[in-house]
Amino acid sequence: MSDPQNPIIAKTFASVAEIGELDWNACAGASNPFVKYAFFDALERSGSATSLSGWHPQHIAIVDAHDQVQAIMPAYIKSHSQGEYVFDHAWADAYARAGGNYYPKLQISVPFTPASAPKLLVRGDAPTAVASALPDAAASATVQLGCSSAHATFLTKGELEVFKSKGWLERNDQQFHWSNRNYSSFDNFLETLTSRKRKAIRKERREALSGGIEVQWKTGESITESDWDVFFEFYQDTGNRKWGSPYLNRTFFSMIGESMGNDVLLMFAIKDGRAIAGALNFIGADTLFGRYWGCNTHVPFLHFELCYYQAIDFAIKHGLDRVEAGAQGGHKLARGYEPVTTYSAHYIAHPAFREAIADYLENEREHVALDQLEMRAYTPFKK
Repeated sequence: MSDPQNPIIAKTFASVAEIGELDWNACAGASNPFVKYAFFDALERSGSATSLSGWHPQHIAIVDAHDQVQAIMPAYIKSHSQGEYVFDHAWADAYARAGGNYYPKLQISVPFTPASAPKLLVRGDAPTAVASALPDAAASATVQLGCSSAHATFLTKGELEVFKSKGWLERNDQQFHWSNRNYSSFDNFLETLTSRKRKAIRKERREALSGGIEVQWKTGESITESDWDVFFEFYQDTGNRKWGSPYLNRTFFSMIGESMGNDVLLMFAIKDGRAIAGALNFIGADTLFGRYWGCNTHVPFLHFELCYYQAIDFAIKHGLDRVEAGAQGGHKLARGYEPVTTYSAHYIAHPAFREAIADYLENEREHVALDQLEMRAYTPFKK
């Protein structure tokens, strides 16, 4: 695996703190907020992603002969499949019925984050072979740690090809993203839609903001601890209804507010001087990522207003290329969000189980492709 002149050595680390902020960010870069040191540090030090929650950090790094970190793969040993958004519960059931233990498994991902983000984090001046060494290191770690499999989720298309070249299995899914085609305003975007869809969106926006509701955007130092208190109540309500219990604790939000406030966009719907709904977004170099939403008062279409239309408005005003509004949601299609393919790669240690999964994924990819073709026929844009 190693060139004697430029040895490639893999190590595992039990926290991002063991790697350190300087080395981590030198590999992660600054364009995507979810792979920054501050985001992982908040997840781990807040207790949101730790062994107690079934996310045991086991980050994989490639170091050189001088122990200088050259590349990083964020990874966790998992005892369950919660908080991943690429669903493998059926695989776990099949493995158990065959008499095996699917858990623990190795999860290469950003916990609780179904957003496009690089997983092969490479220092800019690192040798070209370093990136391709990471999937090999993950496969070796899978066996050494006694895991059944390894799963790298929400990869970039380029990263997928690296994993596939190492024999990992490709899995495809679908999300709905909004693309900025150099729009000058929200109205300019609406002009590209059919008349019926344009009128429907304008009606939804009017109803969502009726009764004197106003929307506030907050980022950076304008976000206070009181704001986080209010938003956390919204987050808990949504989390309790969708997942049984929220994944993130209150400390996590304070930590990201302090360490990466300029990457955070909080949107509040205000009525009679108090917040009745809120949405949390993260700001990347070219993408706005919508993450969480909640409310304490039901207002028709307010969810669409805060999570979709306000996000589009912000992206246009700040020259961002895309809005990623989270996992699933075919209802986004009528609101200008288009189907895009998401990618993951899977290493299955057991040969027979790997063969069965490979057959399953081939059929699933065909289904996803056909579904996406059908969805594209129903986009609201003028033909």
